[in-house]
Amino acid sequence: MTLSDTVLIDQPAEGVTRLTMNRPDKLNALTLDMVQALHTALDAVDADHDCRAVILTGAGKGFCAGLDLNGFGTVPGTEDLGRVQQGMATQQLIAEIVHHMRDVRQPIISAVNGAAAGGGFAFACASDIRYCSESAKFGTAFVRLGLSGCDIGVSWMLPRLIGASRAWELLLTGRVFDAAEAERIGLVSRMVPDNALEDTVMGVAAEIAANSPFGVWMTKEAMWSNLEIPSLRAGIDLENRNQIMASQTSDARLGMSSLPGQHRDWTNS
Repeated sequence: MTLSDTVLIDQPAEGVTRLTMNRPDKLNALTLDMVQALHTALDAVDADHDCRAVILTGAGKGFCAGLDLNGFGTVPGTEDLGRVQQGMATQQLIAEIVHHMRDVRQPIISAVNGAAAGGGFAFACASDIRYCSESAKFGTAFVRLGLSGCDIGVSWMLPRLIGASRAWELLLTGRVFDAAEAERIGLVSRMVPDNALEDTVMGVAAEIAANSPFGVWMTKEAMWSNLEIPSLRAGIDLENRNQIMASQTSDARLGMSSLPGQHRDWTNS
């Protein structure tokens, strides 16, 4: 299925949807069309109850090099507005992708196959799981463009992923770092050879797809919410409610009655 020329969507395995940013000649740099297509793709994924896991990747040799500085485009309805207003509309449209990724029920696995800079770096951080190839490169980039190093949610997500001390150094320098460092500091779950990335993320997606869709949904909600909840008590209260809700589903009854390792045909009810 093609949502637009800039984002491709396919189902490489049962229960798995893959979103591919598709401007390989530009290292999948972001344009208005691509951002709008990503929003549409995330809506489609969230509405697809047969989808259990999502893979986000880039075509060619790059994941996403960030904003296309040669021409992003103008957000519809802002043509007659001032430069600041147009810029804010663009900023909000791109940054909302991060919220959109968080709101999708299914876990999103980033397969970082090359350069992940600027907005691409933010999308990787916003994913639930990250794997990268040996040739992947990462960089926040913003501060090197004369802008703030804090953009598209990175200043909130990055310290929670790798710790504040490491995050501040990366944000303030804007330096590019390689796949080995990304693995060492815990930004990605694992670095793998370039030719093994697809099989690796497909294997992880299959493991997730084998679990109860409601249980996975509630797990994703609690994981992200507990990054914001101010106390252990509040976090446990949320977990308690999720567990009681999940225990009343047909999936839970099926899971508890099945033998370990046995295939379960989840009812999603």
